[in-house]
Amino acid sequence: MLETETVLDRRRLRRSVSIWRAVGIAGLSLALGLALFGGEKFGSLSGEKQIARVAIEGTITEDREQIKMLKEIAEDDKVAGVLLYVNSPGGTTTGGEALYEALRSIEKKKPLVAQFGTVAASAGYIVGLASDHIVARGNSITGSVGVIVQWPEVVQLLDKIGVKVNEIKSGALKATPSPFETLDEGGRKVAEGMVNDGFKWFLGLVEERRGIKTADVPGLVEGRIFSGREALAVKLVDQIGGEDEAVAWLKDTKKVDAGAKVVDWKPSKSGGLGFGGLFGRAIGSMFGVQAGQLANLVLRDPSVATLGLDGLLSVWHPSEK
Repeated sequence: MLETETVLDRRRLRRSVSIWRAVGIAGLSLALGLALFGGEKFGSLSGEKQIARVAIEGTITEDREQIKMLKEIAEDDKVAGVLLYVNSPGGTTTGGEALYEALRSIEKKKPLVAQFGTVAASAGYIVGLASDHIVARGNSITGSVGVIVQWPEVVQLLDKIGVKVNEIKSGALKATPSPFETLDEGGRKVAEGMVNDGFKWFLGLVEERRGIKTADVPGLVEGRIFSGREALAVKLVDQIGGEDEAVAWLKDTKKVDAGAKVVDWKPSKSGGLGFGGLFGRAIGSMFGVQAGQLANLVLRDPSVATLGLDGLLSVWHPSEK
């Protein structure tokens, strides 16, 4: 009998340990899921209404994972409203356009408010224009309505070091502008035409969404920046404040559920290093870790980073002149 009881006790102990082990594994899996995929999916499972917070930060480019996430937000019945946090000097005009269109698709189904951080200029302002209401800090930097195209010209440098670039192309305007040749009048006209077309689109967007005549706002057509207070005075934004004011607008004006919690939504990571990361790693492998770190530091400078962007740019950064 004593041996039988001992065997039964051991079995009960093993069963208890197995149960707690399974609970531990399940808890760890849940924690990893939250860390890897964000809280938005798990928040939706609870059935509670939420305000999806979407952060647009840094240089804006066309990001497929981000666009996919915005489509999911638009279709998620648990999302009662969207809080768009913008802290970006801009980026590619196409990236701003893609985000704008995706956000406008959301706005057709649920209210959308934008909150500007330190800077929301150029393509960052394009993104904000998609919202029903814009809240900015008094000292936020915004505006910089305009489009540019940039490229380096290294012709004189190549001449000095004795390097010649040979080229055969199908037409005079093919691959123009190019860093390897001085821009001629024909190439300049093509570049100016593209910039003017993009600028016309941007101005039309401002007039349509803000209900103003851009020519009536001093400096706007010239591409000037505005503080949040200045932007409010000329109707480029609607309110001075931060996240609390933006959320209050959703709940008080758009009647979003008063108990709705703000939940961060983040796109899946592509895992790519990008040009800057690959370049820094290459320099590090050839000349040492410190050289690689220095290269990455240089590439973070806005005046250098924009050279790695293709297409028309809508970006602002302070001039060093």
